[in-house]
Parts: sequence; structure tokens; C-alpha cells
Amino acid sequence: MGIDAHAIRVLILDDSQNHAERLVSLLRNAGHATRAHRITSREDLQESLQQTWDLCLACPETSYMTAQEACQIISQAHDVPFILLTDQVDVDTRTEAMRCGMQDTVLVSADSLIVLVVKRELTNLTARRQRRIAEQSLRETEKRCQLLLDSSVDAIAYVLDGMHIYANRSYSRLFGYDDADDLAAEPMVGLIAAKDQHAFKDFLRHYATRGDQSELRCTARDSEGKEFPIMLSFSPANYDGEPCTQVVIRAETASAEFEEKLKAMASHDLVTGLFNRSWFQEQLDHISEQAVHNSQPSTLAYLSIDNFNVLQSDIGIGGSDLILADLAQILRRFFPENTLLARFSDDACSVLIEGKEPEAITAQLGELLKLVEGNLFEANGRTIQITVSIGVSCISETHPEPTLAIERAHRLAEQISQAGGNTIKVFNPLEELAQQANRGNIIALIRHTLETDGFSLQFQPVISLRGDSAEHYETILRLFNSQGEEIPSAEFYTAALESGLAMDIDRWLLAKAVKLLAQHRSKGADTRLVLSLSNASLQDPEIVQWISTLLKESRLSAEALVFQFNDAEANHYLKHAKVLAEALHSIHARIALSHFGGALNPYAILKHLPVDYVKIDDAFSRDLSTPAAVEQLKEMVTTLHGQGKLTIVSNVSSATMMPTLWQAEVNYIQGDYLQPPADSMNFNFSGEGAARHTKLPSRSSLEDWPEPWNLPQKASFPDIPRASCSVRTLPDPGSPADRECHPGPEWRSPV
Repeated sequence: MGIDAHAIRVLILDDSQNHAERLVSLLRNAGHATRAHRITSREDLQESLQQTWDLCLACPETSYMTAQEACQIISQAHDVPFILLTDQVDVDTRTEAMRCGMQDTVLVSADSLIVLVVKRELTNLTARRQRRIAEQSLRETEKRCQLLLDSSVDAIAYVLDGMHIYANRSYSRLFGYDDADDLAAEPMVGLIAAKDQHAFKDFLRHYATRGDQSELRCTARDSEGKEFPIMLSFSPANYDGEPCTQVVIRAETASAEFEEKLKAMASHDLVTGLFNRSWFQEQLDHISEQAVHNSQPSTLAYLSIDNFNVLQSDIGIGGSDLILADLAQILRRFFPENTLLARFSDDACSVLIEGKEPEAITAQLGELLKLVEGNLFEANGRTIQITVSIGVSCISETHPEPTLAIERAHRLAEQISQAGGNTIKVFNPLEELAQQANRGNIIALIRHTLETDGFSLQFQPVISLRGDSAEHYETILRLFNSQGEEIPSAEFYTAALESGLAMDIDRWLLAKAVKLLAQHRSKGADTRLVLSLSNASLQDPEIVQWISTLLKESRLSAEALVFQFNDAEANHYLKHAKVLAEALHSIHARIALSHFGGALNPYAILKHLPVDYVKIDDAFSRDLSTPAAVEQLKEMVTTLHGQGKLTIVSNVSSATMMPTLWQAEVNYIQGDYLQPPADSMNFNFSGEGAARHTKLPSRSSLEDWPEPWNLPQKASFPDIPRASCSVRTLPDPGSPADRECHPGPEWRSPV
């Protein structure tokens, strides 16, 4: 998506070009991509209005027209917010401006206020445009609904105060009427058998006052007096703009008990017995209505099990289901009976507490954290302890959108889980506003950095443990603000994706990296670069053609590039990722998959993506102090090797990891312990050079190392006595001619 994809289009009424440029600069610095046109005449304005504009900023008077005249011309047929910028603002000036149809009057020198007023008017404009689109869609939908109602095989009617105001053909025929008009203004109770009329009237009274019942079984009577059993389903509706009740009737054929079971199965999760996600979200819509109409707030809590992927890999899907079922029991016992509990995703449950704001239940949720942490769960004969992270948001009159409430709570739970978990975070609107303001600043910084070619590239070596002679570097993009402080990559990529700039960043990185790589390889180096692509590029149908053109211009082979996809994003955009990966393979580039192992079935994606390298998620190598963790890593590496994939472990942070990674037969390692990212591709990949960067921990004797001596071929032992054995890169590890060994333990070929 180009930089102008979300640009605001601004008309400027001013004789001064400098004044117009100042306003454009002001908007761009506030994070708005801006396309502006300065009006130069009355005819120019008329011609400009053939296009669509989002805003007009005007001085009180120009040499060819006044602001009032311009506003009258624009407002005749166009919805364009008109803001008057003056040297002096008083009540009379502002009143007259608004009377003429202008939205506001602001001091021309009040930059911050201009930005805020522009933001407000753009928000209002967007809302008006969306409303017009929605109204048009509503009219079309109403037409389609009417056609569906008329032709539906279900018997459907609309009832107001017990009287029919509409009945479709199926409804009329069910009761023996040829024409639906025969039922118009007829009481519905007249279609119910005499024996059930009292129960029917009582049902209607309860439904009208509380709405807590929606279905009724009774006996109906047709126009000839024949009786038959039916099921009535009631729901609130509007017909011709009038609130009424929709009635759907079907003949009763199944047993009541069986239908109740089907209904329960459709609304409940089979593993936990809690409500399922779809049913929970339906209830949130009702809660949202209460928040708006009755000013009744409710609290939504999102409980995410910390490190669930690791737990699931450790005890299996069946074991993790047992943990979830036990957690559901804890939630049932902890919360009052009327609390709405649901399993929201594989690793998360949601809780809805009606009538209370988050502040009123934070302490209660703190007790829940301790209860879960202290509970001993049983799964597959093992005792397991877990923790949860809880994100909390409110559904209220000012924040009624249930979808936003879920997103906020989920985002907070994810943030604190990544930071260590076992805590609670409540959504703070002021903090959100501050983050949005900061995000606007970051977006402006990204645009400026793209325009000035100001991103920084760094390179971190990816080192082979298996004797691969090729040089690999991962390319890392850095963004710095005007104070020289680095912006975290997750932060600026999130802002870039939201603003449509991620693809521009990817293309900048590719162009810069390819140019530097071509220069580096011209010196004779066999170097490959690992380049990460965002999900914006995964969805770009033109990216491969663009890359091919770039490579031709640089006279660089695609074999020198490894394009890296994030595992979660590749799963989310699997069809796009598959097409892109196959296209990149067709030009002989290679594919890497990062953060592998986090999905429910991590190996499923490998059936669809032609991946060459797999970078295992840090969760599987972060702590290798237990035999279970080591075995889990070895098992994953073995499985990946069995599928023909080369494995990479990143974030190697200490020497203690090295023996385990070697014994696990990992192909490549990467991390600050080996070499932090550098401004140039300066790592020495020769045997001696690599040895200086891949030192194993010192030991007083080789007897301290676990058997067998499966140590890295590119390694040195600086603190081991000379009587010990040093190993270098070997074409044939079993050949005595290719190893140097002093008296000491027998050297053994790597498995």
C-alpha cells in the first residue's frame, strides 16, 4: 500500500503560498499524510470540486473571494468540513462563521488547536460518510430481507400489541389463509387453541415486561378449526421503522428434551462445559444495549494461561484439555452462579460481570490469581502448576462496543503474559489516548525517515554448527528518533501496519539490503542475507515482480536471499504466504519461518509452505536446564530434520547453551553471545575466526563434559589444558588425517 493510501485531501483558501505550505507541514507533522491544493480563483474552486475533498482551511478573505462565499459554494453539494483561520477570534466572529455553515473558527497561530480541530472534523466526516454508506446498505438489506421474508419456507409474522402487522406466505398457509392480508390487524391469540390461550397470554405479558423467555410450545388452530402442535419463537424486531415482535412458527416434531440438548450443545464448549465463544459474543451485544440504554456498566475479564504452547507441547493436547477443564471448575466455584463464563480460545477463558466496573472487582481477581497459582493440577499422572494473565476492560455507556472490549482485554492479557504473566492489567482510556498520540508521532517519524532514507540496517551472523561454508546474516532494521533513541521494532511495525506504511518499509529494507549485499559479494564472499517480510508484503501480489526487477538491476542472484515469514502471520495469511513462497522459490530464493512452534499444530503449516529454514521459537531454548526441556528441543529438531528442514536457534545468550544445541543437532545458531548486530557484515566465518566467537564454557577437564564428546566442529577450548583435544571444521570427522589431537580422551565423530 502506498504512502498516499490514507492521505487526507485538503483545500486551502489563502493568497499566500507560504501560509499554505505551513499548514500542510503542520498536518504532516501531526501524522497525517496530506495532499493539498491552494485555491487560486473562483473558477479554480469550481473545477476542484469535481474531485473529493476532506477538509477546507480558509483565511477570512482573499483577493478573489471571501471565506463565506467559498463556504457557500462548497456546501451547496459537498460535505467538506470548513475551518476558518483568523488572527482574532471572538464570539461574534465564531457565531457568524457557524451561521454560514463553517464548522469552527480557530486562531491561525494556534497550531495545537488547529490539529485537534482538524482531527475532530475528520473523525466526524468519517462517521457521516460511514453513516451514509450504512443507510444505503440498510435500504438495500431491507429490500432483500423483505424478499426473503416473502419467499421463506419458515412461517414468519410481525406482531405489535398482539396484532399482526405482517405475515408471510408460509405463515398464512400454515393457518389456512390464502391471502396474508386476511391476517392484517387480526389478534394472534385467535390462532391459538382455546386450551392454551391463557398460557399464551401469560407468556406474552412476561415477554413484554422482561423479555426473559423467547420460546413457547402450544397448540395452534387453523381457519377450519383443526388443531396442531407448534413451537413459537419470539424476538424483538423493527418493521417499517416501528418496534415490534418477530414470531417464527414451526410445527412441533422433535421431543422437547432432545431440542434442549441440541440447544445446550450449540452454546457450550465440550471440553470445559463453559459457554462457547460465539454464544458469549451474542450475550455481549445484549450487555452493550443495557450499557447504552440503562447506563449499566459491565466488566469483561480475559484470562490467558501463561506459556500455554510450551505446556501443551510438554503434556500434549489431551493433558492440556484436562488443565482447562479443571480451570473451568475453579472459575465456577469462584464466581457467583449468574456470572457469564466462557472458553474464548484454546488457552483463554472470558468472564463477564454485569453491573460492576473494573475497579470494583480488581481485588477479587487478584484472589483468583493466587488461587490458580496455588492449585495443583493433575494431567497424565503428573502434577502441573500454572499461572494466568488477566486483561480487564469495561463495557459502559461511553465504551459500549463489545468487540473493542474483547480486543482491549485480550491485548492487555497478551502484553502482561509476554512480560512474565501472573498479574492483572485494567484498560485505561487515558493511557490509550497517550499511546495513540505516541503512535501518531511514530507514524510521522516513519514517514520522515522513509522520505530522508534515514533507517539504519544492522547485520547479525547466523553461524553453522554443521560445517556449512556459506556466510549467513540476518538483516535487522533500526529506527531512531530525533534524540537518537531507538524505537522498539514491535512498536514501530505496529504503527506502520496500522498506517499502511509497512510495505514501504519492507521495500526500503529490500532495496538497501540488496544494494549492500551486491557490493559485499563483489569482493568474493559467499554471503546470504535473511530478510524479514511483514504481513503487508505477504498480501502484496506485486512484491515478487518488484523483487525480480530489483535483483536484475543489482545483478544479484535470488539464491543469495532468504525471505523470512513470521509463523503466526504466515498461519493467519496462509493462502497469501503459500503463493508468495512458491513464487519466491520459482526465482530460486529461499524461505525461512521464524518463531516456529507456537501454533496448536505447529507442523501443519509445513505441509503448505515450501520452507527451507525453520527458526525455532525462543520458548523452546530459553531454559535448557531441565532434561524435559532438552528432550523437547531435540524432538522438535529431529522432526524438522525428518521433513528436510534446516533448523536455527536464535538468542543464544550464554556458553552453557552450546553443548545442548550441538547434541540436539541444530544446524545454525544466532545470538548476542556469538556477536551482537553490527553495522557491517564483518564476522569472520573461517574456522579460526568462528572459533573466537563460539567459545564453549571453560572446564578443568574434558571429563566434566557429558558423554559422548559431541562438541561443535567450530569450537575452541581456551581454558582446557593442551593435553586435551581441539576440534576444527572437518570434511570427514572420522579421518585421523583431518584432526589434530594431543594425548587425552578419544575423539568421537559427531552423531
